[in-house]
Amino acid sequence: MRNRLFVCLIAVVISRSLAAGIPETEKPKHPNVLFVIADQWRSEAFGFAGNRDVRTPNFDSFASQSIRLSNAVSTVPVCCPTRASLLTGRHALSHGVFMNDVPLDPNAESIAKVFWAAGYDTGFIGKWHVDGHGRSAYIPPERRQGFRYWKALECTHEYNRSPYYADGPEKQQWPGYDAEAQTNDAIQYLHDQKSAGKPFFLMLSWGPPHEPYQTAPAKYRSLYDLTKLTLRPNVPPERATEARRDLAGYYAHCTSLDEYMGRLMAELKSLGLDQDTLVVFTSDHGDMLWSHGSQKKQQPWEESCRVPMLFRYPARFGGSANDLPATIATEDVMPTVLKLCGLRPPKAVQGIDFSGYLSGGKDPSDGAAEVLCPAPFGQWSRAVGGREYRAIRTQRYT
Repeated sequence: MRNRLFVCLIAVVISRSLAAGIPETEKPKHPNVLFVIADQWRSEAFGFAGNRDVRTPNFDSFASQSIRLSNAVSTVPVCCPTRASLLTGRHALSHGVFMNDVPLDPNAESIAKVFWAAGYDTGFIGKWHVDGHGRSAYIPPERRQGFRYWKALECTHEYNRSPYYADGPEKQQWPGYDAEAQTNDAIQYLHDQKSAGKPFFLMLSWGPPHEPYQTAPAKYRSLYDLTKLTLRPNVPPERATEARRDLAGYYAHCTSLDEYMGRLMAELKSLGLDQDTLVVFTSDHGDMLWSHGSQKKQQPWEESCRVPMLFRYPARFGGSANDLPATIATEDVMPTVLKLCGLRPPKAVQGIDFSGYLSGGKDPSDGAAEVLCPAPFGQWSRAVGGREYRAIRTQRYT
């Protein structure tokens, strides 16, 4: 059995690497790109995903106009490896960021560098977490992977006392709840780019709904009565009280981000940019929230490794929902976004281009994605029973 799994895993890696080289068949004009990523938002925590407890009306509306890849997985379901793979289109064991707080090579061929070379303005706002030189340290321009507009911090989860750096090494602070302030800054960026008349690639990276769960603004926390929340069947009864408490706070963060997503989409429309802007929404990984008696991420369970993945681009896909079943992995996102913008991914990219599939073509994968944990740490460390794993995730099984 072990040898059979190894052979299957090698086949997945080889076939997905070969598929990454599929020649481009369409040359669309260069759209704007707004790429929004949340931290630790699991795939089922949306109304459109069938969750009747969480309030996400704006994401539900967004999903009704988007292509949704319902079997998207985080290849290494923890923060830094996923973010490095989103930037480079490479496997974690290739780009080297296979655990948290490890630096990504500043000479990596990143998505922002490709967009900048193609004449795009590039911007990054929010949580970075691929620098590896300290979570509060200043990140100089040469380590920003091609992003020119910059208001970011390596990592913090103090959402109401959240610092950031802009052009220089002077530490600044987001006013209030950082996700709201970051969204307001992204809206100002959209206005500025509309005036400039230049295509843009903007990444907005929110810290919530990652814990601490009880720190969303009070108006969102007041929406959830923890006694009325439905737990997943795999939450042990002895963890039910903790799970409901955490879930209420988690959902409050989700609803706050939902409001901000609504503001972003309304602003794109008011600026006349909504039809020809590719908007991508995803998360770096999910959250166990006491399923299987576990917390947080890095684990092979669905709650940890399955993520939301939505693409909205009316000028190319139309404006109605389309739910596609293919297993898309973290490293596939970068080449897919580039191809949708008529740009060629770097030769070092290992992910698969799904752009043709999103337009009605054949699934370019072999029906499976890899999920792995090369280096257990934190809540999945050996001290609590965690261990290395490699897995194949299909539409039905892991």
